[in-house]
Parts: sequence; structure tokens; C-alpha cells
Amino acid sequence: MRLETHWWNGDRTPRGRRDVFIRSDGQMWEVEAVAGGNNGRSRVHRCPGRQSAEILAGAWMGGPGRWRKVAT
Repeated sequence: MRLETHWWNGDRTPRGRRDVFIRSDGQMWEVEAVAGGNNGRSRVHRCPGRQSAEILAGAWMGGPGRWRKVAT
């Protein structure tokens, strides 16, 4: 899977950091939410297309708030 989009909440502490990723292989799409940085908890959900992946990512972020898009 290729990384399409990555957001993070701007919190640099291991406990407060949150990341949301959208990945695709061109046919399948998945959204991953990570809490706690590299060693934190992760949740992955497959989506049928880009639009549903973006909707899910937005829901997991809870709105625009402090979230920042990371260059891919």
C-alpha cells in the first residue's frame, strides 16, 4: 500500500500524539489511526474508495482543529 495522506495532531508528547493515515494500492483503500506515536495503539479500517476513506479519516480526527497535513 502506498501512503496517500498523513495528518497528525501537532502534539509531540508520546502520550498525546495522534496520527491518521490514508493508504491505497490503487484498488483498496485503508485508514489507520495511531494513538501514542510509533509504539502506540493502531486501528486500521478498509474502505471501498477514496471518498469513504477521507470521510472516515475526518471522523477519526474529529474535525479540523489542530490537525496538520504531513507532506507525503
